[in-house]
Amino acid sequence: MMNAARQGLGRTGERLAKERLTAQGYHVLECNVSCRYGEIDLVAEEGQDLVFIEVKTRRGTAFGRPEDAVTPAKQRKLVQLALYYLDQHNWGERSWRIDVVAVQMSATGKLEEIRIYPHAVTANDVAE
Repeated sequence: MMNAARQGLGRTGERLAKERLTAQGYHVLECNVSCRYGEIDLVAEEGQDLVFIEVKTRRGTAFGRPEDAVTPAKQRKLVQLALYYLDQHNWGERSWRIDVVAVQMSATGKLEEIRIYPHAVTANDVAE
């Protein structure tokens, strides 16, 4: 039951993030792209950039801010997912980036704030 509630919150956050990004000029190409390495929440274009977007949603602040959940391990996974996606689409030379969108909800589920972090994760950040 808790997992279903968390999934519902995540889907709500992704919908709200998509609406905000679209209003700011992003063109969303795909949602919830799954592959053997995991899932990319949103794939969009902004200008010439292909943008991989990780959406984090939290209700309340008891467990920190949503963006705090993008740990170094998650950053490595996002870069792996982006590189795999680029390879699958033969876009190795395409300009790309990873953005993080933090959706902050109140404890009662009301939208409080959406924060967009362009270039939040780069391949250089996670170089071994």
